Amino acid sequence: MLVFAAVLIWIDTTILGIALERIADPRTGLGATPGQLQWAVGSYALLFATALFAAGALGDRYGHRTILVLGLAVFGAASIWAAWAGDATGLILARGLMGLGGAMMMPTSMAIIGATFPPERRAGAIAAWSASSGVGVALGPLLGGVLVDHFWWGSVFLVNLPVVAVALIGVALVVPNPKLATKRRPDPLGLVLSTAGLAALAYGLIEAGQDTDWARVRVWGPVLAGLALLAAFTVFEWRSREPSFDPRLFRNGRFSAGNVALAALFFAITGQMFYGNFYLQGARGMGALDTGLAFLPGALGVALGSVLGARLAKRHGVALVSGGGLLVVAASFLANLWFDVDTPLVWFCLVGLVSGTAMGMTIAPTVAAVIAVLPLDRMGAGSAVNNTVRQVGSVLGIALLGTVLATTYRDRIGPALSGLPDAARAAAEPSAEHTRAVADALHRPDLAEQANDAFVAAMHTTAATAALVALLGSVLLLLAFRTRRHPNGAHTAREHQAELERTPSGR
Repeated sequence: MLVFAAVLIWIDTTILGIALERIADPRTGLGATPGQLQWAVGSYALLFATALFAAGALGDRYGHRTILVLGLAVFGAASIWAAWAGDATGLILARGLMGLGGAMMMPTSMAIIGATFPPERRAGAIAAWSASSGVGVALGPLLGGVLVDHFWWGSVFLVNLPVVAVALIGVALVVPNPKLATKRRPDPLGLVLSTAGLAALAYGLIEAGQDTDWARVRVWGPVLAGLALLAAFTVFEWRSREPSFDPRLFRNGRFSAGNVALAALFFAITGQMFYGNFYLQGARGMGALDTGLAFLPGALGVALGSVLGARLAKRHGVALVSGGGLLVVAASFLANLWFDVDTPLVWFCLVGLVSGTAMGMTIAPTVAAVIAVLPLDRMGAGSAVNNTVRQVGSVLGIALLGTVLATTYRDRIGPALSGLPDAARAAAEPSAEHTRAVADALHRPDLAEQANDAFVAAMHTTAATAALVALLGSVLLLLAFRTRRHPNGAHTAREHQAELERTPSGR
């Protein structure tokens, strides 16, 4: 039953992307602007990231099954709201509520596994729970494609309801309700500071994509306020005797480098998923199901890479496997620069397979390595920090890379819109979907082609930015986890692994 909850989280992480093109289209959806779409994706990750610690503490106090059931109920109710949202604002709020429900499910599921299974079976249970992510990542685009092609965009959220129902029944019947004898105190101030800080920072970055003028107070003001709030959050948690987010863990160089690299990876992944759906469905005119199938090689690659990476890292070390994997991810993003509206689809699928495999080879060994460098009594806190940092990377990725995409598109399409009436130009400017709608109304196929060309150019700029961030993450992994060399120049990964096991602090 805990696997059902995990599958639900991962399906919802990927399924929305298939519907974004329809939601953005003013003829078939909500006519959402790029900024509103960024918030529809980012609000989920924002609440997910900042509520994880509070959910874990509430589970310790009131029972993890209780919080898990509440999270499932919240997720299901928010899914209904999202499915029938009448405007972009309603969709954004519903998605944020879904993120809150997801945050209540993840740490409680892990706590229940730890309390229920004996040590000799616990590793297998965690592996099965973790493997469900691959199932969710693969199912999300396919289910989304079928639903969007045959129903309406909101139907992608209704797929959550039967999974929620089965999970609720199973959890109520067979899952225990463990509590900790020593309860963690709630951290309401930390929750408010972290949520407000990330929200303000994301708002400023997204607003930059709407205004295209960083000198405006409504852009730099929220960015500075967000950074100040996050700094205050860090200071508060550092001074706390029982911090929910322990910044002291980052004093370990490998823990810091590994987490920053993972944040960089999820930063790039989220941005690629955002523009990739618009590329396939918008610029290339593919159907939703065909788009889901085009993303399938990448999802299968993640599952394959996770298994392969874990095995190779034991023999060759984290630096070579994870650092090299992230370097391949960066190269895959650069390969997007050769994609055009008529590029054979097989190349998109091949690049996706290579990129997905490299992602899996990066994520699995790096997560294991950053947790392994901590003492046993800090591994739980380290795991929570690791999950949060990855979600923060997703929030910043959709905010910054989405802004790069929007601003570059408007710069590219501007000359083509200069001859239109003011009303038509204002309607066509926000995004390629809006431009195509105006081109269709004016019977201007040439304008639709110019919109596609402008979008592809914007996608290239965004992909190059994502590649640069992934490259920096790769350098961090290569430097932080490099193996020591013997005087004769040789080195063994097995000795490096043994060193990690002997020194939990990772120093």
